[in-house]
Amino acid sequence: MLQGKILVAQGGGPTAVINQSLVGVVLEARQHSTVTGIYGAMHGVSGILSEDFIDLAKETEANLELVGATPCSALGSTRDKPDLEYCQKIFKVLQAHEIGTFFYIGGNDSSDALRILAEEAANADYPLRCIHIPKTIDNDLMINDHTPGFPSAAKFVASAFAGVNQDNKALPGVYVGIVMGRHAGFLTAASAGARRYEDDGPHLIYLPERVFSMDSFLEDIKRVNARFGRCVVAVSEGIHDADGTPIVTKLAKEIEKDAHGNIQLSGTGALADLLTDAIKKDTDISRVRGDTFGYLQRSFLGCVSDVDQREAREVGARGVQFAASEDRDGSVTINRVGDYAVEYRLDELDAIAGKTKIMSDDMIDPSGVDVTPVFMDYLKPLLGSNMPGAYRLEAPKVAKVLAG
Repeated sequence: MLQGKILVAQGGGPTAVINQSLVGVVLEARQHSTVTGIYGAMHGVSGILSEDFIDLAKETEANLELVGATPCSALGSTRDKPDLEYCQKIFKVLQAHEIGTFFYIGGNDSSDALRILAEEAANADYPLRCIHIPKTIDNDLMINDHTPGFPSAAKFVASAFAGVNQDNKALPGVYVGIVMGRHAGFLTAASAGARRYEDDGPHLIYLPERVFSMDSFLEDIKRVNARFGRCVVAVSEGIHDADGTPIVTKLAKEIEKDAHGNIQLSGTGALADLLTDAIKKDTDISRVRGDTFGYLQRSFLGCVSDVDQREAREVGARGVQFAASEDRDGSVTINRVGDYAVEYRLDELDAIAGKTKIMSDDMIDPSGVDVTPVFMDYLKPLLGSNMPGAYRLEAPKVAKVLAG
């Protein structure tokens, strides 16, 4: 049974709908008379250590709804990756505040922190229920058909490439766009989401699920440019060589690392510059441009999938319902049914924590530089009913007078 005080926090990279999950937790918890307090931890697990809590029971429903429709993490987030010692400190704070259920909205690292906390509570015979609420634009959580945050980020990427394709058709050349995705290529693959005509870009899509070769990349550019007179390219930030070495580390002179020691792939612009420089150097194509989508794709205001909003709210509410009805810890998962419907389950934390899902082979074209109809069928429902499209003039040409 759901009893006593609950605590909710947000961790990892923000998304456009992460606050819907927060609001789902809070509003559903208010329906349970056994809940005596609803706290929010500022900046994830780091805020728990500093006891930086706010009283969400005193937040108005009207304002909660406004926050739910606002992108990015309303509670703030953290990149802290708790180990056992860190989680032991968290556990002491939870005990001190008499927290009975902890809802953590996040990705792989967040679910792993809950796994460790659940073990600590069991060892101490303390009645703490740990519930993971899924979130990540990378779409790389195991078991889940997809994760809240991905559909809206995918809509942004698909829309952006549709616009870039229009620009590139008007002023032909080569365009390279770098999209987030360290190990999983779902978001980069979503660049194909708004293609309508046979010659629409992106014409080439490079995913971390496949080995990247610079020689092949340049030959692909030349081939597509010769065919269409232009070329739009989507590239995952996590592309790597046959040894698994990220391409950016082979080309860049200086490499940044994040707080976990991971190579900094997002936000530097280095990979786009390096690839466009290589195209300019090794081909005779004069108009070459590149962009790094960076953090724009995570929390872009006004580019949200209605499907994503609805499901993000639901996983928060279901998390509370599962905590009330099932006497176990776990992670809420989204499971596709039929052409497109979903059902929600509570799966074991061990099945999610510390694991990464990647694109299946049947989603990637045998060429290695495009997606298949299987992926498009998977993606289309997630983009939502309000996905825009790009169209062309169809008027016939007027006969020339002066030309012979």
